[in-house]
Amino acid sequence: MSKKIAIIGSGFSGLSAASYLAKEGNEVHVFEKNSTAGGRARKWSTDEGYVFDMGPSWYWMPDIIEAYFEDFGKKSSDFYELIPLDPQFEMVFSDGVMNIPGRYEEMKTLFESIEKGAGQKLEEFMNDAQVKYEIGMKDFVNKPCHSWFEFISPKMAKNAMKLDLLTNFSRFVRKYFQNPKLIMLMEFPVIFLGAAPKDIPALYSLMNYGGYKLGTWYPMGGFSKVTDAMMKIAKGQGAHFHFNSPVEKITVEHNKANAVIVNGETVKFDVIIASSDYHHTEDQLLPEEYRNYKDSYWEKKTFAPSCLIYYLGISEKVPNLKHHTLFFENDLDLHTHEIYEDKKWPTQPLFYVCCPSKTDPGTAPENSENVFLLMPVAPGIEDTEEIREKYFHQMITRLQKHTGASDIITKIDYKKSYCIKDFKEDYNAYKGNAYGLANTLSQTAVLKPSIRNKKIKNLLYTGQLTVPGPGVPPSIISGKIAANEASKIY
Repeated sequence: MSKKIAIIGSGFSGLSAASYLAKEGNEVHVFEKNSTAGGRARKWSTDEGYVFDMGPSWYWMPDIIEAYFEDFGKKSSDFYELIPLDPQFEMVFSDGVMNIPGRYEEMKTLFESIEKGAGQKLEEFMNDAQVKYEIGMKDFVNKPCHSWFEFISPKMAKNAMKLDLLTNFSRFVRKYFQNPKLIMLMEFPVIFLGAAPKDIPALYSLMNYGGYKLGTWYPMGGFSKVTDAMMKIAKGQGAHFHFNSPVEKITVEHNKANAVIVNGETVKFDVIIASSDYHHTEDQLLPEEYRNYKDSYWEKKTFAPSCLIYYLGISEKVPNLKHHTLFFENDLDLHTHEIYEDKKWPTQPLFYVCCPSKTDPGTAPENSENVFLLMPVAPGIEDTEEIREKYFHQMITRLQKHTGASDIITKIDYKKSYCIKDFKEDYNAYKGNAYGLANTLSQTAVLKPSIRNKKIKNLLYTGQLTVPGPGVPPSIISGKIAANEASKIY
């Protein structure tokens, strides 16, 4: 029997849930507080002619994203062109630069040139990581995680030890490599999982496979092409979208969520799915007695970083700059310690630069560059324009030194910063986090916030604060899980 379903938020998980539920013949309404879909993957265009992706810029795990389109008889190529990046990215160290090749065989050669035997060790590492990827991303992450019994199966029993859930990622990497640069390269993908590599399970080597082995890609037109495509699919299935429509309350009668209040209007629904920030949904939209968790629960949780972002339009071409560049001249352990343990602004930060105009001229005016600076920071710390500018000058100075460009600052004709306050304002993000909950062992699977409201059977949650976790592919999967759960509600 078809239902009338409300989805709060149009990020990846909301778009995914809307697509699957509308496909089943439900009447689906998506309410988005902002003026466009996409959540953190929104874009905006400037009067100067720059087109910025606001959030995700690493297109990894292409097979997982492709699986979403296949569920609707489509291909990603029906909506956008995917370009493989070669090099995948560049790493800047204090004593030199390392370009990471797009071709895996060339990557093995690079490893061998840096550390004798490391080419074969990379092969062994990736073979192990592929097993984790096949189990983790094709089976493990698709569970709603109501109970550990969901993971009891012959396949899981056979491969349980291979998941290395009790081995930390830092130790796992050092089992294969000794060179500090190779270690930093292999540890980089887990930084945004919300904890230092020593506190992340070795299971997440699956990210190295999903990135380095399957390649780093770029969707021409920007990452928002993915959310645009997902919205087209959802609309094609019959979903309705309502923008500039913040949900103010979820009303509950007789232990059932029966309506949302949007712009002062009460709209009745059979099922409600919150793709909005989990803490905000419970703290601001629900009566206290119907919340899954108290504020003290969230205070004890380990969150992935927030970030300081600068969107820059530069009125000339910047030499010697790749599409993706990681500035790792400083100590990774120190930066992660200051984010996750000290919870303060970093003293010697690492940061990342994306320059999509190197691949996609349409993102900037002719003979100009679209540049995105991103520095991971602790969520919930003080955020002022003065602090932002201090770190901007550090980043732009290091960028200028690396590229050899002359006085980049004087060539900036568009500049916008984005940090903790903005994540709170635009996404109601708890403490201004950017990447959800940390994927530590104590916050994995059943130990994550429940996808189901425990007191209201027709209220579900989806997105980066519940299962399976943060990131674009997991968020898409989260929406599908929530849709499956909604289909079971009668």
